Parts: sequence; C-alpha cells; structure tokens
Amino acid sequence: MIEVFLPMVPPTVTAQEHEIAVVNGKPRYYDPPRLKAARNKLTGALAYHRPDTPLSGPLRLVTKWCFPAGKHQDGQYKDTRPDTDNLQKLLKDCMTACGYWRDDAQVASEICEKFWAAVPGIYIRVEELT
Repeated sequence: MIEVFLPMVPPTVTAQEHEIAVVNGKPRYYDPPRLKAARNKLTGALAYHRPDTPLSGPLRLVTKWCFPAGKHQDGQYKDTRPDTDNLQKLLKDCMTACGYWRDDAQVASEICEKFWAAVPGIYIRVEELT
C-alpha cells in the first residue's frame, strides 16, 4: 500500500484541456503551458513517493483533493469545478508516468472526494486488491 499527502494547492487545469494546432494540414494535439505546468507540478511531487517496482494486479485508488478553504469551512465538500473525473485523469496519467503501476487501467476501484481545507493538498492511497 502507498499512502501519501502532497502539500500543495491542487492544480485546477485538467487533462482534457489539450489544444489543437494544424501542422502540414494535419491536426496535432498539444498541452498548453498551464497544463504542462500542472503536469510537471504533480509529476515532481509524485516522483518522490513512487514505489521501487510498479504495483501489479487490480488496484484501489483513494484520493482526497483539498482546495484552499478561503471563505469556505474547513472540511466542507467542494461542489464546484473542476469535476472529480477530470482531476483524476491528470493525476493517474502522472502516476503512470512516475511508475506507480504499468497502466492506469489497473485501477479497478476508485474513491475520489474534493473538499475545502485549511491545509491544501492531495491525499492519495493506492492498495493492491486481492
């Protein structure tokens, strides 16, 4: 099992925010600077905690996205954008790149929540399912 808290203001940009450029008459997808920065921020924080060998078999991923509380109450659920599924996609892409698992298709169970919090960051737990 891997359990970690990444203290940071979670990125709000999502993996779906690719942009398209036409090169030699063909569309090409690319990451705009804001998405590249978010990917680098997550990958940098995750790399420090990656396992020595990628986890195998079916996995459960639990994430709690903690956004700066501001005027909201600490621990209050966040019911505004970004959507949890969009947040998860970028995180799982970064975890795959860091070697947490071979393929994010291994994530067979997923629990994702987002909150307003006094201490912003991302709580992550990954466990192998038997």
